[in-house]
Amino acid sequence: MTVPTANWSYPTSIRFGAGRIAELADACRAAGISRPLLVTDRGLASLPITARALDLLEAAGLGRALFAEVDPNPNDGNLAAGVAAFRAGGHDGVVAFGGGSGLDLGKLVAFMAGQSRPVWDFEDIGDWWTRADASAIAPVVAVPTTAGTGSEVGRAGVVTNSATHVKKIIFHPKMLPAVTICDPELTVGMPKAITVGTGMDALAHCLEAYCAPFYHPMSAGIALEGMRLVKENLPRVAADGADLEARAHMMSAAAMGAVAFQKGLGAIHSLSHPVGALYNTHHGMTNGVVMPMVLKFNRPAIAGRIAAAAAYLGIAGGFDGFLDFVVRLRAELGVPAKLSAMGVGRDRIDEMVAMALQDPTAGGNPVKLTPENTRALFEACIG
Repeated sequence: MTVPTANWSYPTSIRFGAGRIAELADACRAAGISRPLLVTDRGLASLPITARALDLLEAAGLGRALFAEVDPNPNDGNLAAGVAAFRAGGHDGVVAFGGGSGLDLGKLVAFMAGQSRPVWDFEDIGDWWTRADASAIAPVVAVPTTAGTGSEVGRAGVVTNSATHVKKIIFHPKMLPAVTICDPELTVGMPKAITVGTGMDALAHCLEAYCAPFYHPMSAGIALEGMRLVKENLPRVAADGADLEARAHMMSAAAMGAVAFQKGLGAIHSLSHPVGALYNTHHGMTNGVVMPMVLKFNRPAIAGRIAAAAAYLGIAGGFDGFLDFVVRLRAELGVPAKLSAMGVGRDRIDEMVAMALQDPTAGGNPVKLTPENTRALFEACIG
């Protein structure tokens, strides 16, 4: 009998509930921040929820500083500009505000502002994170405005290398936000497409973490309950964006997915990362497109596990019933059936296969990815 050995980590202080954005200034003080830089994406920069956050900071004497040069798939150019703004403004912390792009870039700005080495030196490989000067990492308060990535409880950020178009995961334990505010009222104005895309991202995180072939029973349990919350609440928020109860449950599911995926991710992500990098597709929506094909691909290794999940979720028919549920959910929510509908062709398939195999999530797939089976999987997903 082999006794399992593993390293586990769980997230930070979370202030959860409607209206809790009002505590933003107090959260900054709790994190030791007196001159925050609010980092968000271009789309959110001019919206009332962002203005209110800046008003709250300004009213508390914490200044009113905004950086919003953040692309939907943030790159090293965005990061360099954010670090320059942080240094020029004499800031001592970051309010990372928005969806995955704003949260990730905000965390990366706080991480890189005090470093002297290139960001690529801190990729999530082995112990590369130990190269960083931990004492120079600025604190972060995270405020998600979507319910998908879970970056608000994560210790990493994703950034695209603008020269190679490859997405890289940058990791450091101190990148974990010191305080997170999860206020479902901030998600009410999300367009349906973003609601669906980020919701499918949360489902993908929970599903892949649950299926990953590593020992982490706590994460597996969290992933299972996260899938239940998505199943019951994503159709509700897609149908009625003002359903605050369902919005709250989706915020929980998003954070749970990110906590759970320290157990591992797999081919859903290793396929969607190169697609997003090369075609600039929405990450969560891309996950939703490839999800059924990856489930079929992994069936030999996960059929029993998925049957158990289906029983918990109240889905009849074991693996086949779960697969049918995913396909029906996609259709109900308007998720494309194939990548070709998102403009992805076969002309760059060699490039995508190579990138998928190099992606750090590939190692967590229950069925080992090879050049041959990864190509076949991409072909099935493109259609």
